[in-house]
Amino acid sequence: MNDKITGLLQTMERFEIELQSGLQTKREELRIWIGQGRLRFANQTGAFQQSFQRRLPAVAPRAELLNLLTSPAIYSMIVPLLLLDITITLYQTICFPGYGIPKVSRAKYIIHDRHRLSYLSGLEKFNCYYCSYANGLMAYAREITGRTEQYFCPIKHAAGRPSPHPHYHRFFDYGDGEKYRKELKNIRKDLQEAGGAAGLLE
Repeated sequence: MNDKITGLLQTMERFEIELQSGLQTKREELRIWIGQGRLRFANQTGAFQQSFQRRLPAVAPRAELLNLLTSPAIYSMIVPLLLLDITITLYQTICFPGYGIPKVSRAKYIIHDRHRLSYLSGLEKFNCYYCSYANGLMAYAREITGRTEQYFCPIKHAAGRPSPHPHYHRFFDYGDGEKYRKELKNIRKDLQEAGGAAGLLE
């Protein structure tokens, strides 16, 4: 990896730190904090949120016909999602230890906290719970497959890839066979020792 790319990655890491700091400041402004592993609100914050709540009878008439028609297809996705959840977890549990690859923490990616927002109706909380699970699962699976790719085939695509996983930037350039043969062991060792380019050792 050349110095320019390394510098860009370091800049991205600094921006990520600044972003997390900004989000923490916003949480403090909203009087939200995490205590004993749970998201908590100041009493007056919860009361203020409840003033924006719509009860289910008030929400249902506003639901568009399209939403009602597509809901069976949307919620039927729970079957392949659960199957992915089970199989991808079994995969890393069985395979990662043998290659010395750090396992990914499922709890770090599948986060359920939106249902504690008092301004959401029961239906909205259910939808948020479902979306949190689906998107968290995709991120969880993406990290597992990203670590797998770094170990077995850390080569960039010739045409690039939109929104690559965090490990991708560390891969070898397409066609650089000399560097691939010379440094493959090092990039695998980096993954084993430090959780790879994303620094996500669990």
